[in-house]
Amino acid sequence: MKALYWASIFYLVLGLGAGVFYREFTRANDFPEGEFTQLSVAHTHLLALGFMMSLIFLVLEKVFGLSRNRGQFNAFFWLYNVGVVVTVGVMIWHGCLTVMGEESSAMISGIAGLGHIFITVGLIAFIAALGNAVSEAQEVKSQAVAGG
Repeated sequence: MKALYWASIFYLVLGLGAGVFYREFTRANDFPEGEFTQLSVAHTHLLALGFMMSLIFLVLEKVFGLSRNRGQFNAFFWLYNVGVVVTVGVMIWHGCLTVMGEESSAMISGIAGLGHIFITVGLIAFIAALGNAVSEAQEVKSQAVAGG
């Protein structure tokens, strides 16, 4: 549970920092206001996929004890978080290139795709862990009703 708490703080700080970086980097490079760059959405991705999702995962961990199945929980935690960091890191990289007037390469898209794959596999591991925890909770409840 502590890992999810610290992950939420990590993403909150990164998300807020990414917003400041976007504003200052585009201003310093005289990037036209209103023109799109990946930098403009990196902070929202960090806050939504990182901060808010970590808080949701934390609540579900508290309710269902997902980390009791250590293997599934660790798979989810690390795959998901590596995916978010890689995906947003590539967004920032791509956004910086756009602001500086440079072209991005297919490599950037490929790395972003890997980040998305990690997020997806992490979410699948989370749903599997949640499904097992819900089944265990239902089983305990059924046994309590039958025995009581």
